[in-house]
Amino acid sequence: MKKHNFNAGPSILPREVIEDTAKAILDFNGSGLSLMEISHRAKDFQPVVDEAVALFKELLNIPEGYSVLFLGGGASLEFCMVPFNFLEKKAAYLNTGVWAKKAMKEAKGFGEVVEVASSAEATYTYIPKDYTVPADADYFHITTNNTIYGTELKEDLDVNVPMVADMSSDIFSRPIDVSKYICIYGGAQKNLAPSGVTFVIVKNDAVGKVSRYIPTMLNYQTHIDGGSMFNTPPVVPIYAALQTLRWIKAQGGVKEMERRAIEKADMLYAEIDRNKMFVGTAAKEDRSRMNICFVMAPEYKELEADFLKFATEKGMVGIKGHRSVGGFRASCYNAMPKESVQALIDCMQEFEKLH
Repeated sequence: MKKHNFNAGPSILPREVIEDTAKAILDFNGSGLSLMEISHRAKDFQPVVDEAVALFKELLNIPEGYSVLFLGGGASLEFCMVPFNFLEKKAAYLNTGVWAKKAMKEAKGFGEVVEVASSAEATYTYIPKDYTVPADADYFHITTNNTIYGTELKEDLDVNVPMVADMSSDIFSRPIDVSKYICIYGGAQKNLAPSGVTFVIVKNDAVGKVSRYIPTMLNYQTHIDGGSMFNTPPVVPIYAALQTLRWIKAQGGVKEMERRAIEKADMLYAEIDRNKMFVGTAAKEDRSRMNICFVMAPEYKELEADFLKFATEKGMVGIKGHRSVGGFRASCYNAMPKESVQALIDCMQEFEKLH
């Protein structure tokens, strides 16, 4: 049976990316060695990093004066690296979910943190709109897509201070104006690569401004100077990321990824809104294209476990909602084919007919 991978992360990757990476794991570039056992200093591997950086810059139209880094530790480590490197006195945070809240918690160890707005009181089902960012903040931090609650900022904000963004789960799904940010970061395991590598896009002249001592490994300048090679980088995920970047370019780039994301999300939300058995959880204007969250309608609540079992038997993988909110979550990252979204819709319609 064909499996349809709706996992929130680690998540679906393009099949050719998996196959090309698997080949390199057996024999990297005809070297007779596995990608897993070569030196990161090997002359064959440096071009992998160089091309991945170049494609990052090309696909996202990154202006001059920015570095692209491949680091370890996930977005969770960036929650403290960002304030370590940029917070001198005050930072502003928009609290739109669990990950935004965790990022804010880490920042409080480095200076004053202003929560400009929060949607916690409504279980993060919307993104706050009317708030003021303090003009004297060192930066304003946002989480562009909220995987747990299914809300997303789909456009770059206009604010009067430098921005920092956690784009773990929607990077490469829409064009972004990188010049508005001093730092964009994310775990790669949603739209880019298997887990194990973190991407960081950092504005070079924004680094080195804080007065505190920064431990060597937590200093962005260390990794800018070392070209992501200060210590042994996660070789296999970086190679897989390169294959994904090549795939995105071959498919038509980020604009095409956005077109597909809108098409897939519109299809599934239309069915959620039509089908009386299901209800979407996020405010309509803030609905995520990446993580589509829904629950059983109140009168069908007792059928939740039955639908999960039914869908699983039909080949739907990973649609159970996050443990903190329940219900269902269909993650439709770039590599998710439209056919899989249609298969889930068919499944929902079939379940509706049965009940």
